[in-house]
Amino acid sequence: MKILLVDDEVELVSTLAERMTMRGIDADWAQSPAQAMEKVGSEAYDLAVLDVKMPGMSGLELKRKLADIAPDMKYIFITGHGSSADFKEGSAEGSSYLVKPVALDLLMEKIREALSETA
Repeated sequence: MKILLVDDEVELVSTLAERMTMRGIDADWAQSPAQAMEKVGSEAYDLAVLDVKMPGMSGLELKRKLADIAPDMKYIFITGHGSSADFKEGSAEGSSYLVKPVALDLLMEKIREALSETA
């Protein structure tokens, strides 16, 4: 399984990717929606973990753009500032909607659940 983590908080997303890699997950990361679209255009990912609030484009908007590039990719949304409207929309468009700080064990569990939906 290959996972793409997208968050404008570079230290958070790079550390999360490193910890997932230590657990045997092929995890890559991007710090902006533009970088995420470039990566998804050149590599195949099974799932993307998207921050809901990023400068220039929300995680929900990014999901719609990435779905055009990789229609079978699954999504999990994370946020530290989400509104109830974001929660409702994110829950409808992703496999999970988690609130920061996210425990790595919980995120790993949600990733496995999302990917087992396609198995």
